[in-house]
Amino acid sequence: MMNHYSLQWIETWCHENGWTDLFVERRNNFWAFPPGCVMPEPIPVEVLRTIKAQKGLTVEERMWSTSAIIGTILAVASTFLLQSPMPLVLAFAFNAVTVAQLELEDA
Repeated sequence: MMNHYSLQWIETWCHENGWTDLFVERRNNFWAFPPGCVMPEPIPVEVLRTIKAQKGLTVEERMWSTSAIIGTILAVASTFLLQSPMPLVLAFAFNAVTVAQLELEDA
């Protein structure tokens, strides 16, 4: 699984909106204390989507995407040189896993 949100992005939003004591319950599930509250609450999904739309891809997502592109280019060259479709099959499998990991889960 990959992180779809940078902790720094969420910390910045919490600081700007008065939320305190941010913690991550599990991957991509952020909790903090809203202003004036004594119990932590999850960061609203709408807020996470807005942050994601503004900030774009995380470093981890960029790395996976770049790896998929480079792997595909190498697979095309290998297929041509080896005259075998297997490098393309392996690239397809890797790209399928990468695209599945890039998909955002609904909280």
